[in-house]
Amino acid sequence: MKIAHFSDLHYSPERLDEADHCFGFAVEDAIARNARVAVISGDSTDHRLDAHSPALNALARRVHRLAAAMPVIMLQGTFSHEPPGTLDNFALMGSANTVFVADRIQQVAFANGGFLASAGPVFSEKELALVIAMRSDAVFTCLPTINKGQFAASVGALAAATDLGDVLGTYLAASGTVNAQLREAGIATVGISHGTVVGCETEHGVTMAGFDHEFSLSALFDAQCSAFLLGHIHKHQSWESDGRRIAYPGSIGRFHFGEQGEKGYLLWDVDTQSASAELVATPARRMVCIDFDGPPDMERLATLAAASGDAFVRIRWQIDEEHRQAVDRGAIEAMFAHAPGVKLEPRILPVVRSRAQGISLETSVEAKLVRWCGLASVESPPLLQRLQMLETGDAGSIADAVLDELEGATEAVALSLVQTAATDVEACSKPSLAVAAASTDWLEGDLFAA
Repeated sequence: MKIAHFSDLHYSPERLDEADHCFGFAVEDAIARNARVAVISGDSTDHRLDAHSPALNALARRVHRLAAAMPVIMLQGTFSHEPPGTLDNFALMGSANTVFVADRIQQVAFANGGFLASAGPVFSEKELALVIAMRSDAVFTCLPTINKGQFAASVGALAAATDLGDVLGTYLAASGTVNAQLREAGIATVGISHGTVVGCETEHGVTMAGFDHEFSLSALFDAQCSAFLLGHIHKHQSWESDGRRIAYPGSIGRFHFGEQGEKGYLLWDVDTQSASAELVATPARRMVCIDFDGPPDMERLATLAAASGDAFVRIRWQIDEEHRQAVDRGAIEAMFAHAPGVKLEPRILPVVRSRAQGISLETSVEAKLVRWCGLASVESPPLLQRLQMLETGDAGSIADAVLDELEGATEAVALSLVQTAATDVEACSKPSLAVAAASTDWLEGDLFAA
């Protein structure tokens, strides 16, 4: 049986273009490939949406279009993305086929083009007999997002991190007992959930580690499902054991910078003993990240701008606070004017100034100033004199003293220039003693001697 598996659509006003463009492509592709059932494994919306929101209207149209071609199961996702009750209206949007909303832990049989849900978490013996007698095409074990706040309130905050995985593991093992009987009866078994598997990778290539993840791979395989359809992680990845497969399709589009891999939906082929899945890529937008350790290299940016095409661009650099104005943001934006979106993220490095060593040990301002002068090789008396003026004088008297000091310095300079000039003139005009003596010798001789 072919199942079209979509997840993490994240419809919102901010992401409407990307989400609707990619989900619209996936819906039409799944219809063209003759999928029997469609599954949306959580986070159809990005946050609470008003009834008149264009994003909600666009999502409703796509789900209605999908339901016209095949039955649809919509799983409750993360409460911050899909507040409880968000999916209730989608159950009314079916047309030729039903839209089933799985908002509690349950098993759901698909037979004769419709769905039959268990009264409890798993089918009872009586319900199981009916499901087998109906020759159901498949049984879905639905495990929507668990309210961790309520769970923590019931078992305690310290135990919640590890006990949740144990509780879900116990349920999966119990459902595995039922699913094993269904597989023996020739009915395909499929699991659907929204959560984190230990050891999975995020869309940025980071391995998820910790104690608060919902599932381990062994617990999921204990459910005895030929296929386990997961949501929540935005990167496509899968695991296989004895022909049975667990997989995330990833988000339908690219919503963040730095996301790795292709975006798309999974087209499953499921039977009673095994399953396979093909990732069908959607026309997700390209996102280019450009990072500089220092100021941006404008020549390199110009080269990258010519090759970026219609990609969304993010440029990061780091620069000292004193030189932040040296980067021409307008020129960078002009280079990428053809791009549908440009995001500039400078990292400003603050200037760190250290205090003079030992200055905090001094008890008075005068002593601190003397300490600083000694470390900075500055004469302290003039600074101490001015510090005393600040402490004892008012603004007017300080200004007068400064002006008087400036005037006195000007007069002293002028007088020194005059005295130097006079000395130079006197030295030039007064004859020397030798010259004077030589010029008076003729007075002592006989002017009329023969």
